[in-house]
Amino acid sequence: MNIDMGYTMPKADAPRSKSLAFVDYIINRCQADNGLRAALKRADNPATEYQSWDVLAGFRIDLEYENQRLPYAAIGAAIARTKAERNGAAKIGLAIARCYEDGNASDQAKAKLRRLLACDSVPEVCRILRPLFSLIEAKSNIALDYASLLDDLLWFGHDESQLRIKARWAQDFYGRSAAGGKDE
Repeated sequence: MNIDMGYTMPKADAPRSKSLAFVDYIINRCQADNGLRAALKRADNPATEYQSWDVLAGFRIDLEYENQRLPYAAIGAAIARTKAERNGAAKIGLAIARCYEDGNASDQAKAKLRRLLACDSVPEVCRILRPLFSLIEAKSNIALDYASLLDDLLWFGHDESQLRIKARWAQDFYGRSAAGGKDE
């Protein structure tokens, strides 16, 4: 099935550009099409994710391979729910810290980060991110770097990359104080 999305795919030799192209496309389509936004909001729910498959297939995502399908579905759903207007710059670790008044010193924030870092598989990390996206939207006013997070999720299934990704998330959380400005 070939879906004409009115969009020319970038060359597949650069994973970052494909992730960024996906994020930009989803943001633009959600702003223009409330029906697509509604379908994508359910993309991270196993019972209804099939409603987003036409969009994912249009991006040449292998729907049978959950380590590829689930990251795209999770990021698409997060963008649709938050009504993102652009890809942000905040990494997931910093975003978690910013949800709490005490920032990275908060016991609740540390617990959220520890739970994320305890994940061992792509399906698990995508499942744990869903409530984190809701928390970030409700308690902070920063825009996530969805493209970078999508890259992380796509590489999370590779053992040699998983530890580096977790270390980067922890560094993002602990590396900057939440007192560094809530207005970013």
